[in-house]
Amino acid sequence: MNTVDNEKTENVDVEVNDTNEVEASENQEPKDEQQQETAENAETAETEQQDPLEAAKAEIEELKKQALYKQAEFENFRKRTLKEKADLILAGGEKAITAILPVLDDFERALADKSDDANAIREGMELIFQKFQKTLESLGVKKIETEGADFNVDYHESIALVPGMGEDKKGKVIDCVQTGYTLNDKVIRFAKVAVGQ
Repeated sequence: MNTVDNEKTENVDVEVNDTNEVEASENQEPKDEQQQETAENAETAETEQQDPLEAAKAEIEELKKQALYKQAEFENFRKRTLKEKADLILAGGEKAITAILPVLDDFERALADKSDDANAIREGMELIFQKFQKTLESLGVKKIETEGADFNVDYHESIALVPGMGEDKKGKVIDCVQTGYTLNDKVIRFAKVAVGQ
């Protein structure tokens, strides 16, 4: 009986030992998982510490690219506007010259005419002059009126003061020596005048 009991006890011990080993192995697995999680957390922490630095570097590179693109775009815009401005100036000159060419043609015809009639020549010159004035007006050029006008420094340039003209002529334009002109309401040449004193 003792022998049987001893065997049973051994069997129980073995079973107990087997379950302890199983329990121990089960306990070891979570420890391994915990160690793995801890290691992963440490790697993640290192990655997170590196990520802001890497993110900042990436952001700096992106901003550098954007700055270069903007600089190149602005340079292209500047060149394009300079070219357009030059083209506009040339086109403006072309428009003015094209408008004046018919007047030049009239002068050529007048010079080619061999007429001795002074009145006919005078009439021809007056017609050409009127045509030239209309052409300039179509381009926006207007004559500054001076006859009987008050002296205005915005339009007139005084080259002489004429004393003794009376109170009604004081500060008024007496004579225009050189006609002034405006282009689109901007003075391009002041009228040179004599002013009453």
